[in-house]
Amino acid sequence: MIRPLVLCCAAALAGAIVAAQPTPPAPKAAARTVQFATDIRPILAGKCFTCHGPDAGTRKAGLRLDLPTEAKKTLRSGSRAIVPGDVKASELVARIFATDDSERMPPKSSHKTLKKVEKEMLRRWIAEGAEYQPHWAFVPPRRPGLPAVKTLGWARNAIDYFVLARLEKEGLKPSPDADRYSLARRLAIDLTGLPPTVEAVDRFVNDRSAEAYEKYVDQLLAAPAYGERWAQVWLDLARYADSNGYANDNPRTIWKYRDWVIDALNKNLPYDRFTVEQIAGDMLPRPTLDQVVATGFHRNTLTNDEGGTDDEEFRVAAVVDRVNTTMQVWMGLTIACAQCHDHKYDPISQEEYFRFYAILNQTEDSDKPDNRPTVPTPTPEQEAQKARLQTEIAALEKKLSPAGIAEAQRRWEAEVKRDKLPAKVRQALETDRARRTAVQQAEVLNAFRAAVPELDKMRARLPALQKQLAGFKAFSTPIMRELPEKQRRQTHLQIRGNFLNKGKEVAPGVPAFLHPLPKDRPADRLALADWLVDPANPLTARVAVNRYWEQLFGVGLVETSEDYGIRGKTPTHPELLDWLATEFPARKWDVKQLLRLLVTSATYRQSSRVTPELLERDPHNRLFARGARFRSAAEVIRDPALFTAGLLSPKMHGPPVRPPRPKLMLNAAFGGNTDWDTSPGDDKYRRAMYTFWRRTTPYPSMVTFDAPGRNVCAVNRSRTNTPLQALVTLNDPVYVEAAQALARRMAREGGATIEGRARHGFRLCLARPPRPEELNRLVGLYNKARAEYARNRAGAEQMATQPLGPLPAGMDPVDLAAWTVVGNVLLNLDEMFAKR
Repeated sequence: MIRPLVLCCAAALAGAIVAAQPTPPAPKAAARTVQFATDIRPILAGKCFTCHGPDAGTRKAGLRLDLPTEAKKTLRSGSRAIVPGDVKASELVARIFATDDSERMPPKSSHKTLKKVEKEMLRRWIAEGAEYQPHWAFVPPRRPGLPAVKTLGWARNAIDYFVLARLEKEGLKPSPDADRYSLARRLAIDLTGLPPTVEAVDRFVNDRSAEAYEKYVDQLLAAPAYGERWAQVWLDLARYADSNGYANDNPRTIWKYRDWVIDALNKNLPYDRFTVEQIAGDMLPRPTLDQVVATGFHRNTLTNDEGGTDDEEFRVAAVVDRVNTTMQVWMGLTIACAQCHDHKYDPISQEEYFRFYAILNQTEDSDKPDNRPTVPTPTPEQEAQKARLQTEIAALEKKLSPAGIAEAQRRWEAEVKRDKLPAKVRQALETDRARRTAVQQAEVLNAFRAAVPELDKMRARLPALQKQLAGFKAFSTPIMRELPEKQRRQTHLQIRGNFLNKGKEVAPGVPAFLHPLPKDRPADRLALADWLVDPANPLTARVAVNRYWEQLFGVGLVETSEDYGIRGKTPTHPELLDWLATEFPARKWDVKQLLRLLVTSATYRQSSRVTPELLERDPHNRLFARGARFRSAAEVIRDPALFTAGLLSPKMHGPPVRPPRPKLMLNAAFGGNTDWDTSPGDDKYRRAMYTFWRRTTPYPSMVTFDAPGRNVCAVNRSRTNTPLQALVTLNDPVYVEAAQALARRMAREGGATIEGRARHGFRLCLARPPRPEELNRLVGLYNKARAEYARNRAGAEQMATQPLGPLPAGMDPVDLAAWTVVGNVLLNLDEMFAKR
């Protein structure tokens, strides 16, 4: 409707009059006190700590800004950088506001500048008293109460109160629940790494009981696939691989450790025991074989078996890696730089680094090609083979023993037809056994042996079996084992990290800013393991719960999950992080309970639909106002394709397998060809985590989807988006074969109509029924492909059978080629790859 001009003018005039009136000043909100932990430390860490931080070697002017006593003391120049409450007397303020390049800080040579807002923040902080607070991550978590919220009825558990309180503070609302089909697939992928079956989805969708959701979650947590899915995350941290690394990169037999991780997770071994057994399982009282195998965690370090290398150099490199990995995995700290100098940002000196190193410096391994020490870990097949040998040898030995032969001879004497024997033998047999002469005994024995030639065969077979048993070699797994007391090593500080340039001797210990090692005990690996899960440890529980949160929501409550130190990002929801970090130990470190808590929250169940408002206000979903949406890991792209196609083998454990891989005709630097022959039978269809992982040439399609090489600990994976990824899922023989198998499933299980088969294939892949427009596109694609292949039967035969193999009787190549095209498209839908 067009407004009358007079009204428009009147409105404009009224607006002008209103605008001309004096506007009363709005009441000013009380200025927030500047906080050192959240406002000041990030500025100092980014712009100042390089020259005025923990590292004494690079510290300038004797000024250290990370400690209050050091920052506020009188310097050699007579000035004080920070005088609490006195801006004019604080040299720091004068320097950051200086206009002269020779006076201004940071200096021009540092290529760092302070923004105007940062300078003002520093000035305000000093004016308000320059109060320091310890870094949040270095203070043990304290359990907060649940925050008050305005929106009632949305929260399903404690997690939701913290998330909702933050959303309400930001003026946002949570998203509605995702539909049940989406939740069914989301939960299955998150908890097992595999999509749900159509039958499981329908049971969940149609179950209207109050506990339907929780019941479905419990079923997934109880599935064997759960341990495989979460083991993949841990194996990245453990830098697990099936080869030694370096130039030769020869195979290493350590898959039994991988199997231990899977089983520990499926048995729900508490996280504190999971920790202790991997760090020091061999040092527990009367350790089991499993507990010893668990120490393979730190035997995943690289071993250089190239001729002419210095074993001690690479032994030291392995211990350094163990120090860095232990702190990274359990504490989320980047301690590595303290190997060469005091840490630039965190309060860890080089001496403290090597005190920690001293704890891990007392194990027997020493970069040997055979990876000793090891422990025999035979497969069930090997154990059965050995048992068969032992049983057969024992039976032969019994039969060939004097008692055994005498018994067999007595039976022969009682049963033999004597009229056919020589006269001397008959005479001897007629003589009582106790009265036979030596000659008669020999006559009878020789006759017995001649009549029973099997004895000679048994005598000939026994040494062969004994030799086979003596040469029997079961798989052995590298383990950790402490040196005997007399062989224990001295540990010295290594100048600039050079193992040949030794400084003073250091005793084992941990960084002083953290809680001490257990008292009245040797400072060994077992003490270290207990130290990691000590209630006083401020980081272990935080790091663990944040890692699980990151896996489910795509980003952690602490975004820098690799760094909780001074340079790391502060938590988006600090109270929620601390609540979870106190809840986890309170629940006896029960990982399944933790995951159940996370996935049963209303926060997790939200729809992942992105509204324009959320995209503008929170594009990266740091506030969790919607469900997570991100690309799956490499294994969770490959495995669901095989599962959906009906090809995935459920077989668990055992030596690594070799699925189809292009032959590149490449050789290791000092070794043989790196190509392999595809494993036979269903081994070619095992889950991706069982694939032989060679560090120098990891499985190509996994690397294309950002799987790490595992030379070192990988805390998280990047998520790239490249054309190569589409080329893999469209053309890699593994995915082509999956499309062919999916086509056969659609034809076999989808009914007689084109629509029914297309609908069935869609549900196999995405769980939900297709929308009408989606179904129409699939049917149209099938019809178009079928028409083209009807004119090219040779091409149809190839598309339907290579590499999967001949079609079952009664299936038409043209029809199956067309369904293979449809299957290929379904397996390449965004919903197959993205968490929704």
